[in-house]
Amino acid sequence: MSAMDISFLGGPRPQRGVGVVAPFDFALDRELWRWVPDEVSLHLTRTPFVPVEVSLDLARLVSEHETLSDGVRTLTAISPEVVAYACTSGSFVGGIAGERAMCAAMTRAGAVPSVTTSGALLEALTELGVRRVALVTPYTVSVTRALEDYVAEAGVVVTGCAFMGLTRHIWKVPYRDVAEMARRAVRRRPVDALFISCTNLPTYDVIPQLEAELRMPVLSANQVTMWAALRRVGTRAVGPYQALIDPAARLDEAAPSGPVLPDVPDVPEQEQQ
Repeated sequence: MSAMDISFLGGPRPQRGVGVVAPFDFALDRELWRWVPDEVSLHLTRTPFVPVEVSLDLARLVSEHETLSDGVRTLTAISPEVVAYACTSGSFVGGIAGERAMCAAMTRAGAVPSVTTSGALLEALTELGVRRVALVTPYTVSVTRALEDYVAEAGVVVTGCAFMGLTRHIWKVPYRDVAEMARRAVRRRPVDALFISCTNLPTYDVIPQLEAELRMPVLSANQVTMWAALRRVGTRAVGPYQALIDPAARLDEAAPSGPVLPDVPDVPEQEQQ
């Protein structure tokens, strides 16, 4: 092909960008990209390192307004159309009012719409009409309880919960462990949906499998974050066989949500870990 022929190609298509501010230990950049259509690019930046394990203290440190605003400002040169804060605990630790304040701080810093993972979760629950949810988390007891409080504050009943008690290396958890925790979390029925928390927990491939097995929508932290961010720019996330994203995967609301299992006694917290 000659230089003249190349000139008629017109160059690359205009780039649409989604800015992402993630905690310093975020390890799943590639997973976020799997939800993104070809015409959109992700631009990621991270919060400064702090020598603290995953905890409520860390959640507060990585979600300070100054920290978030600094992260957003590092992205403004590339003009993203929306900015997402990809951290679940960091965005629910201050409750609903705290999450809204984070969005406002990011929008002021970047002059673009902003979303957070926990805000996106509530948006997704509303989208699917979920009033009863089961939770899976990799967190300790205290962080998990804070998530339960956040969801309850939004008027959604938490019907069951399973957690792993981890404080580091969450991105190394295999799918089989996530699936096992999901089964434990939904033992008490009825439940409308399952939410798998933490943007550092791998979930993309396990979502369709769990939806087929549990017969309910399965949401995850990275999924709802990308779904909400892409929604702000008028495009759809890529998630075949994921009920939130793929309308064809949404179950008939009249269909039974799997067998009604007998109640089981609560597992003591130390055993759940």
